[in-house]
Amino acid sequence: MVAWQDVEEAAPQFAQRVRALFDAHKHKTLATLRADGSPRISGIETVFDDGRLTFGSMAGARKGADLRRDPRFAVHSATVDPVEGAEAQWPGEAKIAGRAHLAGAITEGPDGDLFHADIDEVVHTHLDEQATRLVVEWWTPAHGLRRVERE
Repeated sequence: MVAWQDVEEAAPQFAQRVRALFDAHKHKTLATLRADGSPRISGIETVFDDGRLTFGSMAGARKGADLRRDPRFAVHSATVDPVEGAEAQWPGEAKIAGRAHLAGAITEGPDGDLFHADIDEVVHTHLDEQATRLVVEWWTPAHGLRRVERE
């Protein structure tokens, strides 16, 4: 199982940027797979806790049922537009994909399930320093950190 701590150890500066994007806003978007294989997106809150990316699902929520049936997921940080004239300061957006493992019951707040993320891929999309090229950086356990730039 690849935990968030593994990403931090392998690519600390990259992980710091991704985590800052996830921590900047409370709400994110989670993608799961319905029973028929079609995608479902849901609002979600995530937490980095003790070296793990965790999130919950309230009792009876479809996203939790999706994850218990098929653990594949992708979660996207909040997206904000670049400020016109200050595009180079845009922090970008981040995505984490993997498999969610049921870690037990939520112990605070409404009843539900707590999930830990087994991470397959982490992506940070942003602009270069001149704001002329799109930069996509991604990390996987098999290949480490990679980067491409596009005009």
